[in-house]
Amino acid sequence: MFWFEAHDHRFRHYVLGNAPLKQIATGFDWVEGPVWFGDAGCLLFSDIPNDRILRWTPEAGISTYRSPSHFSNGHTRDRQGRLISCEHGTRRVTRTEYDGTITVIADSFDGKRLNSPNDVVVKSDGTIWFTDPHYGLSTDYEGTRAEQELPCVVYRADPATGTMQVMVDDMNGPNGLAFSADESLLYVADTGRFGTDDRQHLRVYDVTEDGPLRGRDFHRVDAGISDGFRLDEDGNIWSSAGDGVHCISPDGKLLGKILVPEVVSNVCFGGRARHVLFITASTSLYAIALNRRGLCTL
Repeated sequence: MFWFEAHDHRFRHYVLGNAPLKQIATGFDWVEGPVWFGDAGCLLFSDIPNDRILRWTPEAGISTYRSPSHFSNGHTRDRQGRLISCEHGTRRVTRTEYDGTITVIADSFDGKRLNSPNDVVVKSDGTIWFTDPHYGLSTDYEGTRAEQELPCVVYRADPATGTMQVMVDDMNGPNGLAFSADESLLYVADTGRFGTDDRQHLRVYDVTEDGPLRGRDFHRVDAGISDGFRLDEDGNIWSSAGDGVHCISPDGKLLGKILVPEVVSNVCFGGRARHVLFITASTSLYAIALNRRGLCTL
């Protein structure tokens, strides 16, 4: 099977003809939130409906990292290398300390419970930015059906001061998010309210100290929706989609696709040189080596 679909000549320099797409694990229900731990040589990711965080290593394959995980979804690492997680079940963002204890970063705003924190990134100043859509409240499949108390927005939490601020408030379902290399831009996927006619697209925001930020439409994938995504060292966005992973240039042009036989939820870069793209897709975990390195955020 041919794994690539080039829409621009530049994409042919990003992929390797002798590097196949590999299904490295399968048998899950809905996988999400991949994060690479280079110092430990492992990938962590969520199997949300089964309420667990799994670990994959090239040597040992799959093992359980945490169960129950409070229906964790997205993950990242902070500037000290600690795991930051979004938990649907407890409606909070947490940090796993070096000794394994859990610190709550955010679970409420203005006296009301968060909805279901979904995806998260850490800025170089240590602040934690996360999306808070309603998806974990809408069914019992990825959390617990419950009443929504707050609008669906993007928050900035400062662990040093304990403060939180709304940074994006013009979306119906903020989902994946990532900063540009210089952190002057914030990309956010709006996957809307499922079952409605909401627009489902990527937007980009000029980052300032105060919110809410004002954004503009950036790109809409032509198959399915953009959920989670990451940037490479050249500023290209590698986004999840219904037919695989789409590579989008910094000016919003589709460069090409990695075709995956399952609906993709999220991606992250890892491996020896951050040149391997790990892909969570419905029931499976995939990996493919690229001729590009992921943006280093640590």
